[in-house]
Parts: sequence; C-alpha cells; structure tokens
Amino acid sequence: MIAGTNCRKIVGGHATGAALITNERINFLSMINQENGIVEDNQHELFGSPVKNTVLIFPGSIGSSVGAYSIFSLKMNLCAPAAIICMGKADIVTASGCAISNIPLVDKLDNTSFIVIKPGMQVNVDADQSLVSIRSPTV
Repeated sequence: MIAGTNCRKIVGGHATGAALITNERINFLSMINQENGIVEDNQHELFGSPVKNTVLIFPGSIGSSVGAYSIFSLKMNLCAPAAIICMGKADIVTASGCAISNIPLVDKLDNTSFIVIKPGMQVNVDADQSLVSIRSPTV
C-alpha cells in the first residue's frame, strides 16, 4: 500500500475497487439506472460512468429515503459500488442504504494523514479497521 488514512466506520466490511470520485451529490433513485448501475443524469459530472464494483467517493446523497432502497436495488442487480466513502459526514440515506445492502461505508477521513486518491486508483476500504488506503501501482 502507498498510504493510508483513518476514517470512521459507518457500515462494516472490506472492499477494494477503482476510485469513482465526484464533488456532486447523487440521487440514487433518479440519477442511476437501477438495472445496470450507470449514472444517467446528463447534468451530473459522472454521467455515463458505471458505479459497479467501484469505491464511490462523494459528498453524500440527495433525495428521499427511497434512495436507500435504490442502493439496495443496485446491490440486488449486482451493479452496486464495492464500498462508499463520504467526504464529510455520511447522510442517513447513504448510511441506511449501505446497511441494508451490506456495502462498506466510511466517512470523516482523517486529515492529519495525507492520502491522495485520484479517479481510477485502486482503493482499499477496511471499515472494520477504520482505514482507507490506496494500492501500490504495479511496475
């Protein structure tokens, strides 16, 4: 691993995936196709991107509590993120969606430990150990 940072565990578990990063909030019900996991909102910066097996890094969700069931629907259709990192504090929709879907979720990454995650990097989320790290690139 290159670097790691502490975080707060919201939903336990461990997963690795390519970083999918946005500074925009996501409405899981209206912005993501529940059958294939592709962001369909052409106004969103992730338009056309699949969330399947990624580590989704975003500020949080928008919309009603139905968004939690939309995350569950993505999981049941095998097109959900492998893990989710909320940049600030996890919101209730994301937290409950990850809880019922068994998707590792962390928030509040420790700013005292420096970690730079760029889109496409392999990110390891170990919510049980409250640790996020990036994998060393192979040469």
